[in-house]
Amino acid sequence: MQIVHAPHLPIRQDWLALREEPVLEPELPIVDAHHHLWDRQTGRYLAEEFGKDVGGGHRIVSTVYVQCRSMLRQDGPEAMKPVGEVEFANGIAAMFASGAYGPARCCEAIVGGADLTLGKKLDAVLDAMVQVSGGRLRGIRNPLAWHESRDVVSSPVAPPRDLMRSDAFRQGVSTLARHGLTLDAWVYHTQLDELYELAMHAPDVTIVIDHFGGPLGVGPLGVGPLGVGPYANEGAQVRAPWRRSLERLASLPNTRMKLGGAGMKVFGFEFAAAALPPSSEDLAAAWRPCFETCVELFGAKRCMFESNFPVDKGMFSYGVLWNAFKRLASAMSADEKASLFSGTAASTYRLQSQGDTA
Repeated sequence: MQIVHAPHLPIRQDWLALREEPVLEPELPIVDAHHHLWDRQTGRYLAEEFGKDVGGGHRIVSTVYVQCRSMLRQDGPEAMKPVGEVEFANGIAAMFASGAYGPARCCEAIVGGADLTLGKKLDAVLDAMVQVSGGRLRGIRNPLAWHESRDVVSSPVAPPRDLMRSDAFRQGVSTLARHGLTLDAWVYHTQLDELYELAMHAPDVTIVIDHFGGPLGVGPLGVGPLGVGPYANEGAQVRAPWRRSLERLASLPNTRMKLGGAGMKVFGFEFAAAALPPSSEDLAAAWRPCFETCVELFGAKRCMFESNFPVDKGMFSYGVLWNAFKRLASAMSADEKASLFSGTAASTYRLQSQGDTA
């Protein structure tokens, strides 16, 4: 069991069970573009647990596993330890590919965690990851979310300040292009201009922006709980600079946007404090400003829905989450829905198992 001190909300299965909904549009194919798996002192979320969520009624055809420092190698060079996570995710992918856990091809794409500041050593690490990935390695993510306030925390690992502007990191990102790999980036809205500079520096690398681009403290009516530091009650002031920075990023053809992740405390939504879990109507109403801004700026063909489970499971269930996404996209065309729910993720991460998606 891995000991990780993460700032995530606890998962309360009995509380989540208080809210059940019928599945909306059950035949709509879905690629879950961002999830994690782990076995930590705070709980286990592996094939069995994820399989139950994926098999809950929505038509999940494929998923993308994203780096979270699970199952790092115990021995060997430090630079090679993250190879163990890719090997682990590939093993989970093989379990789902057998059909024993249902029809979904979970972990069909893998985003690993190679240290991009390694310089010349990076190629060897990426080659090793490709070898153990079963052909599923599609991208790399490093911890990037940084803020000067100690109250703004969303990850168990804090990166150095201004990492995206370092020559070593930029060299590593450029190396990804030679290997045909994307860069996933979880950053706060205060870092989006740095991410823009990085995306400009590496035009041949697809930059996938995680979790709505990290607008801090934008909970309902701008009211945020503990965990968003200086952004509690400042949601209205956050939205304008967040939008301006996203507009610059959206002008670059090598950027993509993931829609989700708002179950983390830093977003400021307080659903976990209620007696009942939120409904899909509650979530859709709360997230609509973020959703509409991102789709307006990037377009549906460059946006993709993500669960960010099990991180976000502390605030709502898997079934309710995808119902909320379906409510958000209810007015969109069939082609736009196909992009948001499966097509963008499939093209970005080069997936094969898309069902009958457009």
